[in-house]
Parts: sequence; C-alpha cells; structure tokens
Amino acid sequence: MSIEELNIAVVGTGANGASLGADMVRAGLSVTYVDQWPAHVEAMRTDGLTVNFPDGTVERTEIDAYHLCQVAELRRPFDIVFVSVKTYDTRWAVELLKPLLHEGSVVVGLQNGMTIDDVAEIVGPERTIGAVLGIAANMFEPGVVNRQVSRADTWTTVGTYEGAPTPQLKNVQAVLSTAAVTEMSSDIRASKWMKLLANIPEMLPSAILGVPLLTAVHVPGVRETMDEASREAYALARELGIAMVPIFGMTARDVRDSDQYALDLLDAVLKSYSLEDTRVAVLQDWDKKRHAELDAYNGYIVETRRKLGGSAPVNEAILHIANRIESGDLEPSLNNAGLLVAARTLAD
Repeated sequence: MSIEELNIAVVGTGANGASLGADMVRAGLSVTYVDQWPAHVEAMRTDGLTVNFPDGTVERTEIDAYHLCQVAELRRPFDIVFVSVKTYDTRWAVELLKPLLHEGSVVVGLQNGMTIDDVAEIVGPERTIGAVLGIAANMFEPGVVNRQVSRADTWTTVGTYEGAPTPQLKNVQAVLSTAAVTEMSSDIRASKWMKLLANIPEMLPSAILGVPLLTAVHVPGVRETMDEASREAYALARELGIAMVPIFGMTARDVRDSDQYALDLLDAVLKSYSLEDTRVAVLQDWDKKRHAELDAYNGYIVETRRKLGGSAPVNEAILHIANRIESGDLEPSLNNAGLLVAARTLAD
C-alpha cells in the first residue's frame, strides 16, 4: 500500500500536530484532524489551517477537522493514528480512537515523555510506535500556527516499541518525511530519553520564570540550576541502562561518555530550536491558564528515581516551584529566579 492510500488521523492538533499534519495534507495524503478545542475545529473548517513560517512564508491548508464528539460518527478505520495531545490526555485519546483501528493499524505518540508505555498498554506493543520531535511551534489563536523552525530543519525519529523494523514503521517514516527529516531508531526508548534529557532543564525552569527560553538561560545562576537537573536525569538514565544515542541530527561522534552530553543536548536546543521569542510548551499552557505536563518532565525524573530508591533533589525543588504555580500560589515571573538558584544548592 502506498502512503497516498493510507487513512491517517492526527488526534490533538495543537501547534505541533496541526503543522505536521498540514504538511502531510499538502503532500497529498488523507488526513483527518480530531481536536478538543471547539473554536479551533470551527476555525479550520471555515478558513483552513494557517501556518506562519519563520522566513515570513504563510501557508493556508484546507483541513478535514472533527470535534471529539464526532469521532463516533467515523466509520473508516485508520491505518496510522498520530497522537499529539498533552501527555496527561494520552490514555483517553488512544481509547477514543481504539475502535477505529484494524489489526495492522499503528498508534504513534508525537509527544515528549514516555507515552509509548501508555499506548502499548492500550493497543499492544505490536501496534505502538514511538517518536521524538525536533520542532518549535506555538498557537495563540484557533486555526493559526506559528512555526519557529523551517520544514527543512524539522527533525523526527521513529521506532517500534520492541525495536524491530516493520512495514508499518516504514510507512510512518515515509509519512513523517513529508514534514521533517525522519530517521528510524532501533531503540526508541533511548531516543526518547535523549529528548527528555534535553527537556528537563528547559521546560519547567524557563516557564517558572515566565520568559522565553533564550532569556531564561541568561538569568544569573539559572543555567547552573538547569545543568544540575540535567546531571540528575543523566545519572538516572545510566542507572536504568539507557544507551546514550545521537539525536537532533547529531552523529555518534557527538555523544560524550559523561553527563556533559546532557548539557550538550540543551545547547543543541538553544542553538537550533529556539528563537528570541520561543516560549516552551509548559509556559504556553500556563499563558492559556491550562494545566501543564509536569509529569512528563521533571515529575517523571522525580517519580522514577523514587521508585528506584533515592531522590533527585534539584528536580524535586523545580517540580515543587512548578506545582506552586499550578495551584495559584505563584505566578510565572522573573521574581522566581531566586527560588530556582536556591534549588541548585540541594545538589551540594
């Protein structure tokens, strides 16, 4: 079956899911959008999806969009389901589309964090494909995506849950190649851990400060806290037996045999996936008064370390500050810089 014959769904069409899906549509593929934001669905139905690129290019694409409540009206099974909802919404989103899968269907998590385990529990390891994304985008109004990385510089890696290549994996690679440079991984868990190592120092700390990432790293003392959180995460990955592998277009020669590699991954994000106004996903959620994915980042490190024994004190401190913002006790602000700098002392 050619990829033009595949029936594809994108569930969760925020900035990343919507823009990648639009590239698939523009390549002539059959793509159905499913989203929980009513105004966004209606905007796409009325005016299509607008994607603004960093070079000033503006693309408008006609989209076949459905509200969550309309999934029950769909009848044709999907060959590939891309899931791009928040990590805490993964399980119900996969359950929602499960009736529209056939024996050869696969579900691909286009998300940060270890959502491959949630997907595998629901549809089975044989129908689970993990993905790692190298993209920066935002959405501040329904139907409009601001993509901050060009299509040529967008990067993805995909791999099966159990590691072996399959015809479905090749189809997923071909489909995503319409939107990004796409590689295959024989150890997708390791690849996703590399993205996690890159996310740990950036997501919560810069959001806590309420400023773009490139501003946050220059606040005195903050980069040092970020680095300590990275080192804790790297030590945990090593204890779990996670192999250090290249991502973001790196090569094996770029992979250092020390926790410096975790710091290098943040540097890669700063260099290749950040503009002066790039606000991380956690901050975008807080800007919209939504819950953020704390469980996918520092929360994952804290909980996994707890299960193994011991603690990750710097990540715990960062998570505590973020939870205060979630509860309304704090606001994202540069006034929180002192709290972040103090968190670093817990590593001493």
